[in-house]
Amino acid sequence: MLIELRIRDLAVIHDLTVELGPGLNVLSGETGAGKSIVVGALSLLLGERASSDTVRTGRDRAVVEAVFDVSGMPGIPEALEEAGLPDEGDHLILRREVQARGRNRAWINGSPATAGNVGRFGRSLVDLHGQHDHQTLLREEEQRAILDAYAGAREIAASVRELHRRLRELLEEDEARAARVRELEARRDFLRFQADEIGDANPMPGEEEELEAELGRLDHAEELATGTEAIHGMLYSDDGSVSEVLSEARDRMRRLVSRDARLKELEELVDSAYHQVVEAGRSSGTYAAGVEVDPARAEELRARLQLLSRLRGKYGPELSDVIAAGARIQAELDELDRARMESGELERRIGEARSALDEAARELGSRRQEAARSFSEDVLEVLPELGMSGAVFRIDLEAGTEPGPHGLERVRYLASLNPGFDPRPLADIASGGELSRVMLALKSVLAEVDRVPTLIFDEVDAGVGGEVAHGVADRLERVSAHHQVLVITHLAQVASRGHRHLRVEKSEEEGVATTRVRLLEEDERIREIARMLGGDPGSSTSRRHAGELLERNAPRSC
Repeated sequence: MLIELRIRDLAVIHDLTVELGPGLNVLSGETGAGKSIVVGALSLLLGERASSDTVRTGRDRAVVEAVFDVSGMPGIPEALEEAGLPDEGDHLILRREVQARGRNRAWINGSPATAGNVGRFGRSLVDLHGQHDHQTLLREEEQRAILDAYAGAREIAASVRELHRRLRELLEEDEARAARVRELEARRDFLRFQADEIGDANPMPGEEEELEAELGRLDHAEELATGTEAIHGMLYSDDGSVSEVLSEARDRMRRLVSRDARLKELEELVDSAYHQVVEAGRSSGTYAAGVEVDPARAEELRARLQLLSRLRGKYGPELSDVIAAGARIQAELDELDRARMESGELERRIGEARSALDEAARELGSRRQEAARSFSEDVLEVLPELGMSGAVFRIDLEAGTEPGPHGLERVRYLASLNPGFDPRPLADIASGGELSRVMLALKSVLAEVDRVPTLIFDEVDAGVGGEVAHGVADRLERVSAHHQVLVITHLAQVASRGHRHLRVEKSEEEGVATTRVRLLEEDERIREIARMLGGDPGSSTSRRHAGELLERNAPRSC
C-alpha cells in the first residue's frame, strides 16, 4: 500500500506531501490545478523516462519519493536480496531525482539503484491506468497475466516458463555440443596426425639439455680420455708423481712433529693434501678407463635433437610447449569421443524436458480456455454499468504449434465498445477514459486474486455522468475492498464514495505558481462536492445537496 508520496520542485509543485490510506482515495480539484502532475510524478516511480524539462523553473533538480507498506507482501524481501538492496522490513522507499543538468539518479531504501530497478519494484506495487502510455492493459503480457490470475493458473504458468527455460538451455547445450563436434570432426585427421607426431616422439621435460650434454662428451671422447689419463699419471701413477712427492713430505713432517709439536697443524695439512691428490689421481684414472668413443651413439643423439628441434619449431618455442600441445590435442580428441557418447544422453534429457513442457502447456491452455469464457461473461456484465451498453468483449486465444515461455497460446483482449463494430484489440479502439473503465471492469472481476496492492485510475470518469457515474463509483468502491485505490476524478458521485478525499489546489507564492494537496475535513469536503456538482460551494442548497450525496454514499469501512 502507498502510504506517502513526496514531490519537490517538479513542474509547478514546490514541496508537496500526499498521505494516502487504505480503501478508496479520491483526488479532485479544478482543471489545471496540477492533478496530472501528481500522476506524472508517480509514473516516474513506475519506470517512466525522466525529462529535465519537468524540473521546476529556477531549481537544479526535482525529487519524487514514495513510501510503501509492504508487510505481508511475499517476494519483496527475496527480490531486494537478489538485487543487492537493503530490506527495511515493513517499508519500501522508492526515490528518483531528475536533474536540470547532469545525470539523473535513483534509490531504493536509501541505497543507489537503477531507474529500471525502481520501475520494476514500483510496477509490482502500483498499477497506473489513464493515458495510453501508462496503461499496462494494452500489453499482451499484462492481458495474459490477468487471465492466468483469474484462472488460478499463476503457478502452472510459472512452471511453463521454467520448463521452457530449461528446454532452451538443453537445446543450446546440444547445439553447442553439435557445433563443437562438427568443428572437431573437421579437424579430426589433423588432430590425430599431430597427436601421433608428438606421441611417437614422446618428448620428456629437460630432455634436450641431457642429450646435448651427452653429445658433447661423445664429440670430445678422445680428448677427455687422453687428458684424464695424463692427469692420472701426473698425480698418481708416474715416477715422481705429485702423490709420491707428498708421501715423502708426509714422512718428513712426522719426524719434525716429534721434535716440535707446533708443526702438528702443518702436518695435518700435508696429510690432507696427500689423500686428496691420491683420490683425484685414482678418479681420473677410473674416468679415463670408462671413456668410450661411440660414433653411432653420437649420430643417434643428433637425430633425436633434430627431431625435438623440429617439434619445437611447430609447437614451441620451448619443449615444454610441445608437451603441453600434445596434452591439449589429445584432450580435444578425447572430447570428441566423449561428445559422441553424451549425445544420446542429452537427446534423452531434451525429450523428457519437451514432454514435460508440452504437458504443462496443454494444462495451462485448458485452464485458459475455460477461464476465458467465464471471465469474458463476467466482464460483459459489468461494462453496461460503466456506460458501455452494447459493448462486446472477448478473449482471443490464438494457439501456436510449439509451446513458448508463456504456453501455446497468444492471449489478446478484443472489444467493441460501440454497437455495430467488430471486436478489435483494445489499443486500436479505446480512448483513455474508455480504457480506464475497461480496466476498472477487469479489476472489479479480478479483485480477489490480483496481487498488485495499489490501483490508480486517471480519466476513469471521462465523458460519463448520470447513472453511469454511479456505476463507476460503485465499481471503484467494490475494488477498494480488495485494493488501495487512488482515483483522480471530476465526478461528485465518485468523490462521495472515498474513504479519504484530497483536493489539489494551485496558488501563487512569491509570484510563482505552485500546487499543493490538502486532506479535506467534513465541511471542506461538502464544499468540494458542491463545487463538483456544478453548484455554488457557498450556497446552502448546493451544500445540502452535497451533504445528502455524501450521506447516501458513505463508504463502507475498509
